[in-house]
Amino acid sequence: MREGKQEFAEWLASRKLRVTGERMAVLDEVMRANGHIDIDYLQEQFRKQKRPVSRATIYRTLSHLVQSGLVQKVLTGEGQARYEKMYGRQHHDHMICLGCGEIIEFTNDEIERLQDWVCHKKRFTIVTHTLQIKGFCEKCSAQKASVEGGATDHRRHGRN
Repeated sequence: MREGKQEFAEWLASRKLRVTGERMAVLDEVMRANGHIDIDYLQEQFRKQKRPVSRATIYRTLSHLVQSGLVQKVLTGEGQARYEKMYGRQHHDHMICLGCGEIIEFTNDEIERLQDWVCHKKRFTIVTHTLQIKGFCEKCSAQKASVEGGATDHRRHGRN
């Protein structure tokens, strides 16, 4: 069976939800994609395939996929949802650039240990977690500094 299909079918069945062709098609597209995708990407893929899958079905299926743990939802700086497959992948966290929207994945054992320690100390049973750090990537930071530096120079010299 293709990536995650059996797991997703079992997850749906455990919640008395039907396994439909459209749901499996959404799963297939997410598993086939590389990186972080959005609803528009999936709609375009189905349009190219001349396969009618409604936007509402895509939204609902992505919600099920996130709840099942096969897919992770990442919110960009503008609050736009992006999705990535987690099936067969190691847990990781994200840095999200508020300038260009780039999503940078990273792992850090010390952060993981600290989260576990805090949960243990608070007698909190962790099921899952997501860490998102929002700021500016190296390129956007340099551009921002360049623009701000230029603006400062203009003000210093009395120019607008």
